[in-house]
Amino acid sequence: MAIPDAVFLEQDEMPTSWYNILPDLPEPLPPPLDPVDLKPINPAKLERIFAKELIRQEVSSQRFIKIPEEVLEAYKLMPRPTPLKRARRLEKFLKTPAKIFYKCEYVNPPGSHKPNTAIPQAYYNMKQGIERVTTETGAGQWGSALAMASAFFDLKCTIYMVKISYLQKPYRKTMMQVWGAEVFPSPSERTEFGRKILKKNSESHGSLGIAISEALEDTLTHEDTRYCLGSVLNHVLLHQTIVGLETIKQFEKMDLYPDIVAGCIGGGSNYAGFSYPFMMDRLKGKTETEFVAVEPKAVPSTTRGVYTYDYGDTAEKTPLLKMYTLGHRYAPPPIHAGGLRYHGKAPSLCLLIKEGYMKSVAYHQTEVFEAAQILARTEGMITAPETAHVVKYVIDEALRCKKTGKEKVIVFNNCGHGLLDLSAYEAFLAGQLKDWEPEEIKIPKIVQ
Repeated sequence: MAIPDAVFLEQDEMPTSWYNILPDLPEPLPPPLDPVDLKPINPAKLERIFAKELIRQEVSSQRFIKIPEEVLEAYKLMPRPTPLKRARRLEKFLKTPAKIFYKCEYVNPPGSHKPNTAIPQAYYNMKQGIERVTTETGAGQWGSALAMASAFFDLKCTIYMVKISYLQKPYRKTMMQVWGAEVFPSPSERTEFGRKILKKNSESHGSLGIAISEALEDTLTHEDTRYCLGSVLNHVLLHQTIVGLETIKQFEKMDLYPDIVAGCIGGGSNYAGFSYPFMMDRLKGKTETEFVAVEPKAVPSTTRGVYTYDYGDTAEKTPLLKMYTLGHRYAPPPIHAGGLRYHGKAPSLCLLIKEGYMKSVAYHQTEVFEAAQILARTEGMITAPETAHVVKYVIDEALRCKKTGKEKVIVFNNCGHGLLDLSAYEAFLAGQLKDWEPEEIKIPKIVQ
């Protein structure tokens, strides 16, 4: 059959359950540890931080979890399902026999994949009677999504935005404020931990680890408040599987199946949500599909980090997770891909990399912007700096196919647009972008 330029699903074809990979992992995830005594944490202890239903999903062994009707209706407003597009003009430009596809997760008001989890998180908090939610945000995609979702469900929303991104991406801040959120540059004077950081270094660029610490402190000092996280944790990745489940249906309509499933990784939510439904087939021995996660060389968690227990935040308030990490005190260089400036990664993703079911690669920011420009000039799509990392990998792989003559089917998650990142593109076009080497990596062994 002829392969269409884009594959659409009707709204009544949208998946009605999320996929939970935990029961299918090659081995159980090491348990989160309580930061007080470094012993496996009692999930009930997390009820002061997260909505109760999110904690239940975090530890669930149920393979499929039904999506609430109110969440499905909100998804449809985005709108979901999103298209799967074939990059024919890119293929032609590269003269490759490979077939390249990308999932269009930027076609919603905040412009990224983040509403897929922001909507259910806001919904479950509303259902519990919570009045306000707090969170951190790097590039602002997650903060934008949670601000919008909070408006949908009449929640107050407070966001701590990594200071370098707050300065680089002012219109992301404006979007959050239009949706009714209050936004503070992190580190801020608003929290005790923020003030502590600023006292040590008044010029701190901030980090996701610092912003998480501030959001958690805010949560724990206000009884009417709960915390929402945009990546890393199991329930967040669970919600994002709506992306991969749709993509599988779209490939079925073409009678195709991908040879390579790729995506960028910051905390891991967009790539996990995109890849895990395909990984389910790989784990069952049904396919030999390759899975490739792409990160920045400036923050090389999975390519240069250590697989060990570490805190998710700088102030050591979060449970410890077994993951690839650069150390929770790592100070990420101020690259423009703010969503990829996190010291650790999702534990389930890390386990799959450790066990060889996924591989990871890393690139400098100048080469990923070069790849993004190729995508823009062929497909018209100006993608986010985060997504540009996987675009670089896809172009390299397509050129390898050109040399070998292999007609591989490659698909990647185009997880955000770059229309609010044009200052980064401006710097790239002016030759002002810098390739940052990692800061000194010191990974303390916290758990013996």
